[in-house]
Amino acid sequence: MRRFWLIPIGLVALLVPVVVLAGSGEGGFDGVVSSIESRYHVRATRIPFMGLISMVSRKATHEGVSNVHVAEIESFPDDVDGDELNRMVEEKLGAGWERIIRETSRKGNEQTLIFIHPEGDRMGLFVVDKDGNEMDVVQVSVDPKHLDDDIGHYRHHARDDNDSSESDPGKDESD
Repeated sequence: MRRFWLIPIGLVALLVPVVVLAGSGEGGFDGVVSSIESRYHVRATRIPFMGLISMVSRKATHEGVSNVHVAEIESFPDDVDGDELNRMVEEKLGAGWERIIRETSRKGNEQTLIFIHPEGDRMGLFVVDKDGNEMDVVQVSVDPKHLDDDIGHYRHHARDDNDSSESDPGKDESD
């Protein structure tokens, strides 16, 4: 009976290092957002019901878009050192992510980072965009082939140069 109280104490003693290590190794979307919050002393608003929104977007795009994560930081007080932000995001995203766009204004009040990550037939996109006092962090998984098909419906199809249905406005009809 006296040893019974040792079991809960032993379990707690074993779980504390697991929880600490799990929290410190946080990466990906949550790791980037947490690092930004910690470094710049801001609070991110994560969009409520994002799992439901992600599921709806997956169905609406016929598996074209999924795993949507969005965090918004309003009232971002400071300008940002572009090199520091880039290093922080690269570190937290981890291996396999490649930055394809980095745009920084001279004053640091506008920053845009876009990373990609292959996910089999899909492509992961990670965007950090700071514009003035607002910062948005977005992660999404897309099917590039499927999206290309959908985007094709909205392309502007130029008239063929050999199309004789309309006369060329720059050409004299008497020639």
